[in-house]
Amino acid sequence: MAAVATPPAPPVSKTVPAPAPRRPRRVRPGRLAINLVLIAVSVLYVLPLLWMVLASVSDTNSFRLKWPSALTLDNFDAVLNVDTTYRPMLNSLLLCGFGTAVTVVASVLCAYPLSRYRSRVRRPFLYTILFSTGLPITAVMIPVYSMFVQVNLIDSMPGTTLFLAASALPFGIWLMKNFMDGVPIVLEEAARIDGANTMQVLWRVVLPLMRPGVVVVTIFTFIGMWGNFFVPFILLLSPEKLPASVSVFTFLSAHDQTQYGQLSAFSLLYSLPVVMLYLLLARKLGGGFALGGALKG
Repeated sequence: MAAVATPPAPPVSKTVPAPAPRRPRRVRPGRLAINLVLIAVSVLYVLPLLWMVLASVSDTNSFRLKWPSALTLDNFDAVLNVDTTYRPMLNSLLLCGFGTAVTVVASVLCAYPLSRYRSRVRRPFLYTILFSTGLPITAVMIPVYSMFVQVNLIDSMPGTTLFLAASALPFGIWLMKNFMDGVPIVLEEAARIDGANTMQVLWRVVLPLMRPGVVVVTIFTFIGMWGNFFVPFILLLSPEKLPASVSVFTFLSAHDQTQYGQLSAFSLLYSLPVVMLYLLLARKLGGGFALGGALKG
């Protein structure tokens, strides 16, 4: 008896339910109040910047915030010279650049044993570093000035650079140590099994994984040194050695003779290195710590 083939069952059509209509998002009064406060604070920060930009291209030397009657670049021409801008900016780059490099290298070397090794003095040392981060620099300038006089480091660019690095070191160590704690120790153990020593592990394993942390410490350290007025003002005496943070003081006057247009133009030029540094290093901050696939396999 021949078998009768049964026809295939017709496909069952699946009906996709229509998406539910979205309800209009309700604006909470609390969130609206917070947004209004943030907008007001943002306006307070934008107004000084707007005043500085307008005053730098204005033909009138006025303290009032108003649209200039004519745009001019005379203020930039007046400050773009060796004594006013070029030499102070170069001094700032030398002080802050070398100071930042010393701080970052020393922070990495100090943070690694604090993050990886345990000892009895580890916690007191960390508390000392935490206390040092909140110590105002003005509280130690008198003994520092006396010490610099005794060792003949007054008006010394290398001495001022080392002191700037030392004053930024507690914050750099504390921040670098927190970033280094996020690097898994198993990766270092695997590298040691392959024959790597401590410096090779630090340079080839730890630092590439915590590169965003190094960038953050570099940016914060450079910005802090770039805007430091008090330290170079006390420790440097020669006018040709003063950085831009101190030379901006020459535009101010106590007899209402301040050149606001030139001061604004110089302030814009003074802000350019920090903005350029952030734009160059900001791309390193987008990736975060890519440790998710490092432990697989």
